[in-house]
Amino acid sequence: MAVSGSPPMFEAGRELDQPDARLVWTPPFPLDLSSVLAPLRRGGADPAFQRAAGGTCWLTANTTEGAATIALRRDGAEVRASAWGAGAQSVVDDVPRLLGAFDDDAGFAPVHPVVAEARRRMPGLRLGATGRVWDVLIPSVLEQKVTGSEARRSWRELCRRFGCAAPGPAPAGMRVPPKPVELLRITDWQWHRAGVDGARRRTLIAAAQVAHRLERAANLGGAQGRALLRKVPGIGPWTAAEIAQRVWGDPDAVSVGDFHLPSTVGHALVGRRLDDAGMLEALEPYAPQRQRAVRYIEASGFTPPRYGPRFAPRDYRAI
Repeated sequence: MAVSGSPPMFEAGRELDQPDARLVWTPPFPLDLSSVLAPLRRGGADPAFQRAAGGTCWLTANTTEGAATIALRRDGAEVRASAWGAGAQSVVDDVPRLLGAFDDDAGFAPVHPVVAEARRRMPGLRLGATGRVWDVLIPSVLEQKVTGSEARRSWRELCRRFGCAAPGPAPAGMRVPPKPVELLRITDWQWHRAGVDGARRRTLIAAAQVAHRLERAANLGGAQGRALLRKVPGIGPWTAAEIAQRVWGDPDAVSVGDFHLPSTVGHALVGRRLDDAGMLEALEPYAPQRQRAVRYIEASGFTPPRYGPRFAPRDYRAI
């Protein structure tokens, strides 16, 4: 619950005063705030997620009540949250879930040295959950079959041109992702300018038309939630898994079809590159928490050997 009489937050000597909602929460478990929130950040210039020099993490969100900005920081054992906008109370109420309070790793037993060492070094790594599908769906679809730099550029452009300004004293340039109704107004030439090809724009439009129904996936969770997402044409296993990992902290949703993941998991677990089938076989000892093992591998900083030149991104705006 929100604690209205708690002390104000500070950022680089500046008081983050007069929030619309506030929470002081002491997590009953080790918590690495940055690691838990890391999957939500889409590059260093993400307009919906910024990490300030003082350690405060700023996020924007669409809620059923309206747009919101939330600032999160650690203060000793406590997490302090301040939020602004019509959806401020909603995002403050969701802070424990966002930071992994409902994550349950019971039964998870590392069987590979990389996973075991990562778990030992990072006891505060948990699977957080936003509880909201739409804001995660947009960048997940944008990341389909393109490089990360292409997807992040399109995400910034859509937020900048079609999202609203972040409520409250957010860092300069922060935006709330466009709502479904705003996305449906985007014209073909505006999609083109944002670098979004026809396949991804059709998927986003189809999702926007049924966005209110897709939010039910967060309550269903697991395979049922992923199946609901996949009813949208253009959302396949990879995209559904990427959404599930962030929206309900799905511990078993592995991103099958990822360009880099089989190599990373393969070299980490068995010392060689694998395809998707081989990756799932290597992860089988961790079922039904295979994604948790992947998160430990990724968070450990492990990188496989690199061969060949970098992939050259294609600029759809020039076509």
